[in-house]
Amino acid sequence: MNWPTSTYLNIRQKLSARFLIVFSFCTLALAGVIWACADSYEPEYSAFTPEFFVNKQYLPFFYTGNEVYYGLDHADDSNIWYNEKVTDEWYHHFNGQFARQSLLFLLTTATRGMIDTVYKNYTGALHALPAAYPDSSKGRPDKAQLSGFFKYLQLAKSCEIFTVNNSQRSWDKVTPLYAPAKLESSLTHAFQDENDPFIKSRLWFQLVRYYYFRDNDAANAKSVAIFNKYKDGFAKDLTYYRALGYVAGYYYHQKNYALSNYLYSLCYNYSYELKIPSYWSFHPQNETDWKATLRMAKNKDEQITLWQMLGIQYDENRAMKEIIALDPKSEKLDLLLSRMVNSHESSGIYSDPVNPDSVRKSYLDGKHLVETMALKGNTAKPYFWSLAAGYINYLDSNYKAAGKFYAIAKKQFPPGDVNVQAQGKLLDILLIVNKLKRMDATTERQLTEPLNWLADPTLGKSGSTLSKLRYSDAKGTVMQVIARLYHRQGNLVKEVCFNNNYVIYKDSAQVENLIKLLTKTNKTPFEKVMVRYYPVTLDNLYYHQALSLVYRQQTAKAIFLLKKMKPVEFVLYANPFNSRIMDCHDCDAAAPQKQKFTPLSFVQTLLKLQTEVKAGKNVYRNTWLMANAYYNITYYGNGRAFYQYEDLGIDTSPNALNTDLSGSGDDANAALDSHYDMAAATKYYTLALRNATTNEQRARCTFMLSKCAQNDSYNGVDNPNYIKKVINDTSYTYLNKYFQLLKNNYSKTAYYKEVLKECEYFKSYVDEK
Repeated sequence: MNWPTSTYLNIRQKLSARFLIVFSFCTLALAGVIWACADSYEPEYSAFTPEFFVNKQYLPFFYTGNEVYYGLDHADDSNIWYNEKVTDEWYHHFNGQFARQSLLFLLTTATRGMIDTVYKNYTGALHALPAAYPDSSKGRPDKAQLSGFFKYLQLAKSCEIFTVNNSQRSWDKVTPLYAPAKLESSLTHAFQDENDPFIKSRLWFQLVRYYYFRDNDAANAKSVAIFNKYKDGFAKDLTYYRALGYVAGYYYHQKNYALSNYLYSLCYNYSYELKIPSYWSFHPQNETDWKATLRMAKNKDEQITLWQMLGIQYDENRAMKEIIALDPKSEKLDLLLSRMVNSHESSGIYSDPVNPDSVRKSYLDGKHLVETMALKGNTAKPYFWSLAAGYINYLDSNYKAAGKFYAIAKKQFPPGDVNVQAQGKLLDILLIVNKLKRMDATTERQLTEPLNWLADPTLGKSGSTLSKLRYSDAKGTVMQVIARLYHRQGNLVKEVCFNNNYVIYKDSAQVENLIKLLTKTNKTPFEKVMVRYYPVTLDNLYYHQALSLVYRQQTAKAIFLLKKMKPVEFVLYANPFNSRIMDCHDCDAAAPQKQKFTPLSFVQTLLKLQTEVKAGKNVYRNTWLMANAYYNITYYGNGRAFYQYEDLGIDTSPNALNTDLSGSGDDANAALDSHYDMAAATKYYTLALRNATTNEQRARCTFMLSKCAQNDSYNGVDNPNYIKKVINDTSYTYLNKYFQLLKNNYSKTAYYKEVLKECEYFKSYVDEK
């Protein structure tokens, strides 16, 4: 069975209106992409790793609520699903005497013309291949095999016009593909004349598929006839079961759903490559139809396969019970158990608000089944069932029962299986931490080793074998629980190590405590692991403290901290000592700059200006430059990067800080005031205005003070120089006192004319007057 054809079958049924089929996710496109149709991805919580317990051939069917198939990109092309396997088969057919890369190229990429070129090269009619062709010089293929291969390839390429479609996606109008009548004679004669069993089986497959794609019922029936007539003459390999898939598709077309589903189950059971297309096409219609399918099973293994396929799609509990009754050691139980556990941890037991009682009953039934099998211990992997039973109880907050099952599981672990041991340890840590009532010295000593283990993303010396362990969400849970306990106990420093939030950074004394922790030379073992969880570096804390000092105009202290940091290569994008009428960060950044400022050199320049002002030197110039600097390092200026360089490992945007941060969202917002506060800029523009010697200078200071007042209004700050006047109780206008001063006192200046030209706010004010 060809995977694209499986999709084609489903769509063909939809188009003809002769078939009933319900898709679990959405209608898919013809022969192209057949993956998930969801356009968004929501992370799912998981700490239970199915890869450690379930055969990897079932990986696409691991539980996921976001994709049709787990671990497979939704954009993967179904046209290439069999490429590697088919290439391997031809490579072995030639006993390794045909370059594998050339085979892959010829089978999957080459056109008919390219195939002719390569064939001529092999026969000596063409001495060298074009540069774009892969090297095909390896080995000496048998000439008869070579001739048969290239003849087959020409026919196979002719069949691609109705079996491969690269142009359509799920949102396109579906155009059915049909096999041309003229191809029938060529395929039939080639099949009859071929003596090589390997090639003959592939020609047989092409014939079965060809008739399936003909646009009439009589021809479609021939696909089954051709299959049945010759099926006993060929090995039951991938080609055989791909052909059987088309037979299953034909019976679905005839509404013989029971037989169709049975045949799909045989294909599904054969190999990994056939599992997805067979599962995709498997659609029992009702209970009667399902029982008819079950009666066709020739042995327990076939029954178990059918139950597994049903369990994946519809009812895990029922399927597991039936498989247990047939064979409690069946490896097909592993997949269903993993899906049950992962669905519970991701979705919870009340995921259906319409019918929560039914959902809960199903959950409890499944939980009881898992517990029963764990206690019996008669499955192939009893440790898997014990861990699952313990984890489901943990999810229910039944910690006593969880501990009991974990203890049973540890005695059952396969010796030396680091994956299973790691899974058990991870679940143990979750249980231990969630049982905690408070954090004290004894608890910290007990948690030191588990937290060290959990903090290491490679998980110790066996990191390569544990790369799939789902520890990230569990680590997050552990950190949240510990942080919550520290918060209740009032220990903000330890809390922030496990739950980094902005609240603590508004308190300089608490930040100093964090710095002392990071610089402490004789840390306790728990302090060492605590620091491993804390995402902020010492340099980040120095910068945060220095930043706060700059906004408080304590530049000398800020420089002391900045010098304790490693040298910072970062430079401000624009000159923070310049000003402009209209704020434009990008314009200032693009303007030519004679001097670039790092955070340190910027603050050093500020200190120099402050020193000269105190000494009464160049007071107007220096206060004007300082005012510009303090304006520009707010949100409104060209030096926003000065505070944006701060990296505390959290989102410090106003929207983020409106969320609950340990119940202190308002305090966290207060910590950001310095990024928006216009007080320092207003202070120095006022000083500059007092010390100005010309009206041009006074006009500049007055207008910049009006901008500070306006920004205060944006910040929700009451500025007495920028007030709102209500008119007729329904509308209002803003009155800016600095606008009034600028108009009344400095209208003769050149700067006034520039402002009038550039500032719409001021122009509106003047026009209204």
